[in-house]
Formats: sequence, C-alpha cells, structure tokens
Amino acid sequence: MSDPVKRRYTSELRAAQALATRRAIVTAGARLFVDEGFGRTTIDAIAEAAGVSRKTVFTAVGGKVEVLKLALDWAIGGDDEPLTLEQRLAARRPRQGTGVGREEVGIDAMLRDWVEVVSPIAARVHGLSAALYGAAAIDDDARTLWRNAQAQRRRGARQFLAYLSANVELPAALSFEHATDIIWLYSDPAIYRRLVIERGWTRKYYNEWLFTTVAQQFRT
Repeated sequence: MSDPVKRRYTSELRAAQALATRRAIVTAGARLFVDEGFGRTTIDAIAEAAGVSRKTVFTAVGGKVEVLKLALDWAIGGDDEPLTLEQRLAARRPRQGTGVGREEVGIDAMLRDWVEVVSPIAARVHGLSAALYGAAAIDDDARTLWRNAQAQRRRGARQFLAYLSANVELPAALSFEHATDIIWLYSDPAIYRRLVIERGWTRKYYNEWLFTTVAQQFRT
C-alpha cells in the first residue's frame, strides 16, 4: 500500500512548482506588456523571459489575453491569492462593518480610506491597464477583458457608494448614479499614470489631491 503522507507531499510539491511556473510566466508577461505593448509581445518572448517552453505558457496560463488578465488580477490584489476585489476592499477598509454610526465617522475619514485603497492599486496596475487599453483596439478577447475590467471597477464604485451613503448624508443634488460616476472616474489608473508617472507628482501629493478633489464633490 502506498504511503498517503508521501502522496500528499508529492502533490503539494507539484502544486508549488506549478504555481512558481505560473508566477514566472505572469511576471514575465506583465513586464513585456508594460515595456513593449500587447501587440509587440509574443508568446515566444514571454516563454523566453520566463525560462519555459512555448507549450508551457499555454498549458500553465493560456494565450496572451489570459496572461494579461492574470497579471491584472494579481496587480489589483497585490498578490496571487484567490480573493475577489470586493473581499480585498472590505478587508482594507478599517471602518467598514464596525457598526460606527454617522455621527462618529465623517465622510472625510471614509474618503481617505478609499484613497488608501485605490491609490496603491493604481500604482500597481496603471501600466498593465494602459497595455490592455491598447490591446482592446486590436484583439476581440482583449476588448471583452477591457469592458469587464471597467464594469468591475464600476461595481466597486457602487459598493463603496452604498457603504458611504449608509453612513453619511450625501448632497441632495448628487444622485447615487452620479456619485458612483465620480468614484468610478477618479479610481481610473489612467489618472494616476498621467499625473504621477508622466507629470512627476509624488504619491503623497497625488493622494492628497485625489482626496481633496473627490471630497469637494460630496460635501453638503
């Protein structure tokens, strides 16, 4: 009879090796997409940069769009753990779900929490987001991925607005949909890319500008 402990060890070792391979492929692909763009990046180039075969790229991750999708997922989360964006946002909002009432947590505090969530995400994802935008113009699957990414970001904005409006009073002239539009717009990694990467703003200055700009829209 075979040893179950040995089988479990072998299985865990293979899983760890498979994960390491996926990480190498996704890391290599992400770097190439950002540096070279989606169109100029080939599967062969990803394979060479990752130190694996072309076949391994397909079997471990998939085609270029699958590599880009996984790279984006990991960049949004900051790791390769299988958690949804909603789960990560909830975990990183220290004031959400604490039962603190309107009079105890103001809108400024909640918007600063929001900035602390979206700014690091933008810092990690802006290059890949730009690559995906370019890819959407030349690849149907990438276009679908782009649309899904925008829809996911809007869902996140709606969830934050639901949390915000449950704890503070929003301006009477600002509808829920328009408020969602504001959060959706200012969470766009393209804004971070324009101001921090292209114009040279510091992260600290960007964060304060983001908070001040959005807070002005929500004050009654």
